[in-house]
Amino acid sequence: MNKKLVRTSKFLSLVLRHQPEVIGMNLDREGWLDIGQLIENANRRGNVITLEMLHEVVATNEKKRFALSEDGLRIRASQGHSVSTVNLNLPPSEPPKLLYHGTVAVFLDSIRQQGLQRRSRNHVHLSADREVAKMVGQRRGKPVILTVAAEDMNADGHAFYLSANGVWLTEEVPACYLTFPCN
Repeated sequence: MNKKLVRTSKFLSLVLRHQPEVIGMNLDREGWLDIGQLIENANRRGNVITLEMLHEVVATNEKKRFALSEDGLRIRASQGHSVSTVNLNLPPSEPPKLLYHGTVAVFLDSIRQQGLQRRSRNHVHLSADREVAKMVGQRRGKPVILTVAAEDMNADGHAFYLSANGVWLTEEVPACYLTFPCN
C-alpha cells in the first residue's frame, strides 16, 4: 500500500473503531457509517478521501479490517472497536481447540494474574494462526505467543465470535486457559 492509502487506512481505523466524532459522526449500533457522509465530513475537516481511495483501502488491506455493506453504501470496521455502543451482531461460533494471542514480555506478569482483558476494546482478539499472532505481537517489540485453550473455554460457557476478517473475539480469557512459553 502506498503512503496515502496507509494514511487513509489509519484514519479510517480511528473513525470506524474509536472516534467517529473526529469527523462529527456517530456509528450506528452495528458500527456502520454512511460512506457518502463519511467522505463529505472527512474532506470538510481536511482529511481528503475519495470513494475510489476508500474502495482501494478496503480491497487491499491485508488484515481485511473494513467491510462494506451488501448495498455498498456503508462501511464499518470488522472488529477492534472501543466504542461501547457498537455490537457487530456476530453469532456465537465454536472455536478451534486452540487459539493464539501475540503480546510482549512486559505484559506477561499482568496476564498471568488477570488473564487477557479487553481493556478499552469490546473484545479480546485471538488468532487461529500462530504466525498472525506473532505479527500482532511484533508491533510492540519481540513477540511472545500465548496459547488459548479455546475449546475448553467454550465448553465452560465462554462465548466466541468470528469476525468477518477471521479474527476470533471473546470478552476475556481467564489465565487458567492460557499456556505461556517456557522462555
